Amino acid sequence: MAHSPGLPLPRTRTSVYVDGFNLYYGAVKGTPNKWLDLARLFQMLRPADDIQVIRYFTAMVNGPTKRNQEVYLQALGTTPLVEAVLGNFKNKRVLCSLGACTHGGKRFFEIPEEKRTDVNIAVYMLDDAYQNIADQLIVVSGDSDLVPALRMIRNRFPEKRIAVYVPAQHPTRSAAVELRSAAHRHRELPLNLLPLAQFPARIPDGAGGFIAKPPTW
Repeated sequence: MAHSPGLPLPRTRTSVYVDGFNLYYGAVKGTPNKWLDLARLFQMLRPADDIQVIRYFTAMVNGPTKRNQEVYLQALGTTPLVEAVLGNFKNKRVLCSLGACTHGGKRFFEIPEEKRTDVNIAVYMLDDAYQNIADQLIVVSGDSDLVPALRMIRNRFPEKRIAVYVPAQHPTRSAAVELRSAAHRHRELPLNLLPLAQFPARIPDGAGGFIAKPPTW
């Protein structure tokens, strides 16, 4: 449909896919910016877009940081645009390569390994493309495991555009050559926006109470 003179240009329908652990380890860890309001961030980052949904992919951790993560997910749940999609962790058996371990025989130990996040992102992106919920898909990650999904979307839906924002505080993480090359556009996530996109210290929970920012954050 042709655009009528004098009317505002239609805003691009956009869906966003955030790799939670990639965002955390790439751009947030070790900073005071953990209390991140994703809706506010992407509204600042893409002010001309009509953002349909922001999907946040993560898995529940164990240990002392679990409660902080639960509180953060509750905070995200107060923003209608954001939908959290959870994977999980499974223990992985690993052979110890240190001399002290291998002396006298092989030794194995178990480490937690995040599962399903990459698959979840790929599935949701493809499903959203098939359902035509957006004209533009934005991926926040530097993980090359997502390359096949981006290539499939470009092949099946050539009219849709894909942009990648790589979250990185350090140049070694910002390369992400394979993922960048699979998108139409790419750049690093602007870290200067993170301090400007923080939740208030206390957020109404919608039930008469409040969600408080974790004290260690």
